[in-house]
Amino acid sequence: MSEHRITGTGRLLDEEGRLREPGWATRPPFAYDHADIQAPPWRIKDWDYYLINDERYAVALTFSDLGYLGLVSASVLDFSARAFKTTSETVPLPLGSMGLPASSDAGDICWENARCRVEWRHVGGARRLSFAMRDFDEGEGLEVEALLDQQPRDSMVICTPWDEDPHAFYYNRKIVGMRAWGGYRRGALFHEFSRNDSFGLLDWGRGVWTYENTWYWAVAQGRQGGRVVGLNLGYGFGNTRAASENMVFVDGVAHKLGRVDFGIPVGENGYAYLSPWHMTDNEGRLDLAFEPQIDRTDNIDLAGIIVSQQHQVFGTFSGTVLLDDGSALCVDGLRGSAEHIYNKY
Repeated sequence: MSEHRITGTGRLLDEEGRLREPGWATRPPFAYDHADIQAPPWRIKDWDYYLINDERYAVALTFSDLGYLGLVSASVLDFSARAFKTTSETVPLPLGSMGLPASSDAGDICWENARCRVEWRHVGGARRLSFAMRDFDEGEGLEVEALLDQQPRDSMVICTPWDEDPHAFYYNRKIVGMRAWGGYRRGALFHEFSRNDSFGLLDWGRGVWTYENTWYWAVAQGRQGGRVVGLNLGYGFGNTRAASENMVFVDGVAHKLGRVDFGIPVGENGYAYLSPWHMTDNEGRLDLAFEPQIDRTDNIDLAGIIVSQQHQVFGTFSGTVLLDDGSALCVDGLRGSAEHIYNKY
């Protein structure tokens, strides 16, 4: 199935609030504006998700305004101990008031309450992340200070509609493989992210979703054979006939892939998330083994009305990907994550 690459520019939505042009790009082609949306404010969902990792630890930060619920979340992962801690602060009925910018290249986030402080700024071509959360873990606070620079030339951008609702859409950009440096403090523990071996990514999403959705997403970043390599794979979210989000990045250059399957093993009680996965595609270009280490689970069930069942599995990828020129990219122990998420909200 052929995919549509977007080459034009303009506004994301037409006069009736419908997605103008489903497809994919390597840079944001369209302008996003809440004023163009023809849906009630409680259905609009905006979020920024950053992850910084080296070979020992990772920190994930989420700031989201989901219309009738806001979420400020932080996770710390220890790969050697195969352990994680996630803590979230909820904000009732923000309805677009949390101040997420309309662009993934400009605009800052400055927000705080009695427990959390979020200050994410664009500074001289880099992204400076400052985050603090009181009582992150049994009285211990969390502080994160990091700078993400050397943004790659290409990123994954996708514009996705839904068949069920003409006013539902998903505008998403994932920037994988930025250089990261800084550190985090968790209670008495301080870990430094060195600029030589640490990487950062951004998952930037804006849109109006349908009520019930499932998606699969995998992302990885690191250095392989002297080159900076990134993976972004996913499916299951909206009508993706026009485009998938599957790409591999080598030194910041994107190579577009077709349709993928995560090959999650199945056990007696459903998916066996901590058993090895086998990821393949429909063009014979992708053959990856994913070795899980941590299943970062996070489940919410508010009277069956708001439900989130999350399995974000961290581990390593090994195998081969055929690039656009036909050459084989071999990856060995590339650190990343693969997730299966089910939401009703």
